[in-house]
Amino acid sequence: MPGRRDGWREGSAMRALVWSCVLSLMLAGVAAGEEFSGRVVGVTDGDTITVLAGREQRKVRLAGVDAPERGQAFGQRAKQALGLMVFGREVRVVSTGRDRYERTLGIVRLADGSSVNERMVENGWAWHYVKYSKDGRLGELEARARAARRGLWADADPVAPWEFRASGRRRGLEE
Repeated sequence: MPGRRDGWREGSAMRALVWSCVLSLMLAGVAAGEEFSGRVVGVTDGDTITVLAGREQRKVRLAGVDAPERGQAFGQRAKQALGLMVFGREVRVVSTGRDRYERTLGIVRLADGSSVNERMVENGWAWHYVKYSKDGRLGELEARARAARRGLWADADPVAPWEFRASGRRRGLEE
C-alpha cells in the first residue's frame, strides 16, 4: 500500500496471528485454572461426572486419571465407586483445560477438601494417566493401591483402559 512501511505489514501480520490464537482459545473454552462449584447430577463412568453449576450442566473428566471403560473388567465397579463418592454431593472443580470431547478436565474436590481424583487412584479404581499427567502423588497412590491389591489391582493381570481402547475391545469381561 502506498505510504505504508514494511514494518506495518509485519506488525499487522503479528497482530492477526496473536488475535487468531486468542480467539481460538476463547472459542475452545479453554479455562485452565477456572474454578466452579456445583452438585453432581450424573456419573458417566469411573472418571467422568456431570456437575450442575448454577443452571448449567458441565461434563467433567477427572484430570490425571483413567478408569476402566464400560464393558471392561472393573468398569462398572469403578463407576459405582465414583458414584458413591460424589453423586448428589456438592463439589468444587478446578479446571486444567478441556479434552478433545470438550469436557472440562479438572481436579474435583469434596466439601472436606479431599481430591476425588486421588481417592479413585488410592482406592484402586483408576490408573494414574501418566501420558497426560506428571503428578507424582497420583503415581505414589497407584503404587500403594497395587501393592495392597485394592480395587482393580485384585485382578492378576489388569488391562489399562488406554490399552483396552487401543485394542478395539468395547465389550470385555465384566466382573
